[in-house]
Amino acid sequence: MPLGLRVKKKDKSKETCALVEGEPEGADGSHLPAPPRSAARLVFYTQLAHGSATGRVENFSSIRELYTKIAGVFEISPSEILYCTLNTPKVDMEKLLGSQIGLEDFIFAHVKGIKKEVNVYKSEDSLGLTITDNGTGCAFIKRIKEGSIIDSVKTICVGDHIESINGENIVGWRHFDVAKKLKELKKEELFTMKLIEPKKAFEIEPRSKAGNTSTGKIGTGRGTLRLRSKGPATVEEVIKPSENNAKAIEKVDDLLEMYMGIRDIELATTIFEAGKDKRNPDEFAVALDKTLGDFAFPDEFVFDVWGAVGDARRGGL
Repeated sequence: MPLGLRVKKKDKSKETCALVEGEPEGADGSHLPAPPRSAARLVFYTQLAHGSATGRVENFSSIRELYTKIAGVFEISPSEILYCTLNTPKVDMEKLLGSQIGLEDFIFAHVKGIKKEVNVYKSEDSLGLTITDNGTGCAFIKRIKEGSIIDSVKTICVGDHIESINGENIVGWRHFDVAKKLKELKKEELFTMKLIEPKKAFEIEPRSKAGNTSTGKIGTGRGTLRLRSKGPATVEEVIKPSENNAKAIEKVDDLLEMYMGIRDIELATTIFEAGKDKRNPDEFAVALDKTLGDFAFPDEFVFDVWGAVGDARRGGL
């Protein structure tokens, strides 16, 4: 899929050529480390997931800026975009756009479609929902556990945006706050959710419970564009964690779902990185509280994560 490196032909300076072709040279002719490449020259191609012409977006450093750029291309409001997937127009939760985009990824924007209101009887403590968000205040359903309460309500689907719970508007909430709100609902009582499903093309697809409709990997390029909440986006080489670390991060993601009702591989990676150099669970707990105190992780979660980090360190995973 196409990616443009916007360099003017008339600019033949060594510095410009070095950014595109290799490492810059120092005054003595030796090679210097190449500086991080900016997103300013990168062009990505995009479509609306339900069908549209192809547009181009560039010069963005955050998810919010990207949504604004996409909205401008298709002349819609940024608030209409629920989330984006990479290289597939399907509601595939394994292909969600996060803080990184492969340099050859094609971006599909899923926009708001039909609104619906559902009543759910909470007969058990667990609803069977996993929540995520798009980074700009839109929380949506990432997974539905088979045989769960929510699984029995067939109008609720993976990819649906949760707009309100029992009349309380939750637009702007982070995914962990929405998950906490749902967990705090009283057992043996009826509650109401207002949902917005993504707009779909005309073809009818089966309902997805796990939200995974593809086994492909995100990204085909050798590098990624890393988006940041502060500062410019940069192009970085893809660095894969070791096999043990990758298994540990996946375990942390599983623990996030178990204890908090969310899945977030980037958050799981951050948690793992915070703990991998700590030598005891108390140091780890302090590090988590310092960097991710807003999450208010339960003690059981911290202990289990520490076990996963320790297993990775010992090569036991």
